[in-house]
Amino acid sequence: MATYAVGDLQGCLQPLKCLLERVAFDPVRDRLWLVGDLVNRGPQSLETLRFLYAMRDSLVCVLGNHDLHLLAAAHNIERLKKSDTLREILEAPDRGDLIEWLRLQKLLHHDEQRDIALVHAGIPPQWTLKKALKRAAEVEEALRDDARLPLFLDGMYGNEPTRWDSDLQGAARLRVITNYFTRMRFCTEDGALDLKSKEGLDSAPPGYAPWFSWPQRKTRGQKIIFGHWAALEGKCDEPGLSALDSGCVWGGSMTLMNVDSGERHLCSCEEQK
Repeated sequence: MATYAVGDLQGCLQPLKCLLERVAFDPVRDRLWLVGDLVNRGPQSLETLRFLYAMRDSLVCVLGNHDLHLLAAAHNIERLKKSDTLREILEAPDRGDLIEWLRLQKLLHHDEQRDIALVHAGIPPQWTLKKALKRAAEVEEALRDDARLPLFLDGMYGNEPTRWDSDLQGAARLRVITNYFTRMRFCTEDGALDLKSKEGLDSAPPGYAPWFSWPQRKTRGQKIIFGHWAALEGKCDEPGLSALDSGCVWGGSMTLMNVDSGERHLCSCEEQK
C-alpha cells in the first residue's frame, strides 16, 4: 500500500492519469491525497470530478478556493465568471452526487499516524495545528449544514477581515478562516493577509512575507503538504513543507509525491493535450 499526494488538478485529468499510471496506482490498495482546486480553468473539470468521485473511497481531499467557488455557483449560478470552466458540471445529470460529495470534504486534514497536515494554501503563522484544526472544523460544519450552507457561500467572498480575531462572528469569522486555508500566500507575522500578490517569493508587499517563512510560525517543524501557489513551481525550502502546485493548468507540470518517501513524479501538462 502506497500513499501519494498530488498538486492542484484544476480540471487537468490527463496529466493525473499519466502520473497514476506511472506509479501503477491501485485504488483498492493505494491512497491519493488531493491538495484542492480539483476543478476550474482546465479542459476537463466535469470528467475530473467524475473520475475522482468513482474512486472516492481511496481519496483524502481538502477543498481549494476553486472548489468552494463551484459550490457557491451550484447554489447561485450568477456567481460564474467568464473564465470559469464549471458550467458543464452544473448542467450534468449527476451534478447532485458530485456537489454533495465535494461539500463533505475538509479544509484541513491531519494524518495522525504520519503527523502530516494536508491543506490547500497554508496555515497562518499565529495558529498551532490544534487551533487550525478547530478553526477548519467551523467552516466544515457550515458546509455540511443544509440551513447554514447558502449563508456561508454567499458570505464567503471578500478580502476582509484581513486578520483573525477570536471575537469575530458570523460570516466575517468564517470568511477569514476560509481565506487562510484556501487563498493565503503572503501575510504579516500576526496573520494579516495580503490577497492581491500572487507571484514569487520576492513579490511580497513591505511588511509581508510568505506565510511559511515567519521565524515564530507556530507550526514550524510540522510536516505540511500544500498547493495553491503555482509561482513556487512546486519548490519550498522550509523544512517539513512540501509545495505541490507546479502550475499544470498554466502550462507547467503536475506533481505527484509519495507521502512517505518524498519521491516526486512530474507530468508535463502540455504533452498531455
